Parts: sequence; structure tokens; C-alpha cells
Amino acid sequence: MTQSSASQNQTVLDALARCIAACEMCATACLHEDDIQMMVPCIRLDRDCADICRLTHAFIARGSAHAQHVLRECIEICQKCADECGQHQHDHCQRCAEACRACVEACKSYQQ
Repeated sequence: MTQSSASQNQTVLDALARCIAACEMCATACLHEDDIQMMVPCIRLDRDCADICRLTHAFIARGSAHAQHVLRECIEICQKCADECGQHQHDHCQRCAEACRACVEACKSYQQ
């Protein structure tokens, strides 16, 4: 692995890790909101997003030949999570949306 590919790997791995943490924190915080029913779609997407980011992180870290397949799904779910969280004014949702958007960009850059 060249220095530039190691650096590119680390960039996407860091973005995935930040997204996992943001999604987990957002889902937990959503459970404490007054109108929890309104937050159900957000919680579901947070959980899906954290899980696909974990899988993508593992595939990239191990250099799996299947990483590109998982990356496409990761980009799609992260974008949906960013869109959902971005609709809510809670700080945890806004932080999650930001982490998801950054993850989408890092994953797209890694694909190229």
C-alpha cells in the first residue's frame, strides 16, 4: 500500500468512525425527546447508518475485494440519514447530519 492510499484509507476510515459515533449518540438522544414517535424514522436510520458504516469500515480496513459494493450502499444510507436528521432542529440530529454528509463525501472520494 502506498503512502497516498494509506492516507486515503485513513481519511475514509476516520469519517466512517465519526459517523458511527454520531449516529449512535443521535439514536440514544432521540429516545429521550418528548415526541419520540416523531423521532422513530430518525432512530431507525441512525441505527441502519451506524451498522452499514461499521461494515464498510471493516471491509476497507481489511482491504476486502467487496468494499466497493458496500461503499455504494453506505453512501446511499448515509445520505438518507443526513436528510432525515437534517429535518430536526435538535443539536444531536444536526451533528449527526453533518457527520453523515462528511462520510458521504469521504466515501465518494474513496470510490474514485
